[in-house]
Amino acid sequence: MKLAILILYFAVLIGIGLYCRKNATDVNGFVLGGRSVGPWLTAFAYGTSYFSAVVFVGYAGQFGWKYGIAATWAGIGNAIIGSLMAWVILGRRTRIMTQHLNSATMPQFFGERFDSNALKIIASVIIFVFLIPYTASLYNGLSRLFGMAFNIDYSVCIILMAVLTAIYVIAGGYMATAINDFIQGMVMLVGIVVVIAAVINSKGGLMTALDGLARVTDETVATTPGIFASFLGPDPLNLMFVVLLTSLGTWGLPQMVQKFYAIKNEEAVKKGTIISTLFAMVVAGGCYFLGGFGRLFSDQIDVAANGYDSIVPTMLQNLGPGLIALVVILVLSASMSTLSSLVITSSSTLTIDFIKGAFVKDMKERTQLLLIRFLIVVFIAISAVMALIQYKSSVTFIAQLMGISWGAMAGAFLAPFLYSLYWKKTTKAACYVSFFFGAGIMVVDMLKPAILPQIMRSPINCGAIAMLAGLVIVPVVSLCTPKPDQKKMDEIFACYETPTQVPQKTALGK
Repeated sequence: MKLAILILYFAVLIGIGLYCRKNATDVNGFVLGGRSVGPWLTAFAYGTSYFSAVVFVGYAGQFGWKYGIAATWAGIGNAIIGSLMAWVILGRRTRIMTQHLNSATMPQFFGERFDSNALKIIASVIIFVFLIPYTASLYNGLSRLFGMAFNIDYSVCIILMAVLTAIYVIAGGYMATAINDFIQGMVMLVGIVVVIAAVINSKGGLMTALDGLARVTDETVATTPGIFASFLGPDPLNLMFVVLLTSLGTWGLPQMVQKFYAIKNEEAVKKGTIISTLFAMVVAGGCYFLGGFGRLFSDQIDVAANGYDSIVPTMLQNLGPGLIALVVILVLSASMSTLSSLVITSSSTLTIDFIKGAFVKDMKERTQLLLIRFLIVVFIAISAVMALIQYKSSVTFIAQLMGISWGAMAGAFLAPFLYSLYWKKTTKAACYVSFFFGAGIMVVDMLKPAILPQIMRSPINCGAIAMLAGLVIVPVVSLCTPKPDQKKMDEIFACYETPTQVPQKTALGK
């Protein structure tokens, strides 16, 4: 039964990819779906790119174990800051200015906004360097679940997931990814609700489970009775950094921001904001809420020996065959949707911003499209090989680098991108400083953490601090460096003032 459900699921994904070939005949159509993607598809594409197996298996288990039920704050932050505020503050302006500047990627936006080819190339290099390990990490959460559900080697899972994702992304581009994201998102919504209900029911229901969690003690963490069932948990400060990085961080991630480039119209922005927020509240809130009960299974879990990734699979191992099949498809959906988003972002950035931007400036449209498709194969192959190496050996560097990658990209890009949408005085120099500071501080945290203050030796804390520092660095450096050409800035920002007709319920007439 489990195998039959998987085969049907994969057949649907590939069928959609082949169906969407007609929408992927040029670069704009392949990378952005022709900027005509509606609210449901855009919102689900945003949400499914946001939450992968890393969240469901890794982060939910790790932070639920550390902070108890208070880990749910991470999910609430993901919904309010990472989804609602991101759509409200970035969505509309990103769509307007990127279309005005005719930019399809984040590096291309920086290049056009600041009239700097060097800035575009540096941004594309940062994305290339830090997205590859992020992509490889998506496979990590699947290993234990497949070992629990099927008697097949995890290597087969890696190869199968890579091949199937490559087929539908190469065939249908962004539109195929968006439609499949919608289907995968529905699986995630239903799956997380059913799984939470089943796990909590296995512990006697919600109130009994909370009572059991309140009785858990761990003197290495805190001596306060009931701390793991409390409002803020045993470590509110570090929990705050988790909320900041996993929520505010999306504002600077190219694979997330790029979803706003493809929005169809104003109605899509308004509906997409609501849908995306509700999706994040259910999926992210549900994942962290579920992880918060991990310590109820402490008699079955050896975190010291098997790591945090063993927590959630252990919580699920006694579910029925049908529920386990649902869990496997849930985690596959989360991983494949994020993987497809990352490889489109990586391949389009390397083609449009690096190769075309630096070496083959007059590259034809057809050549660009072929190169993007070829690089999708390359990126998926590299990520699969890295995942296999990590699985077959004791190499932990890849997993470590994944934790750094989110903070590096968000630390480098969040502040300059945000200020560029709102402030004419943002300078090229400020972008350079933010790029090098955000990416550089995370590399230092990976290679030489001992030279940093104690609070920054965690990749989570360091990434959050890098983002917040960027919000100060960009305006300070902008005020201390030569101002951009006023005439050019007026022309760029004029796109926001273009008159448009709206119903009187939106704006009163004369």
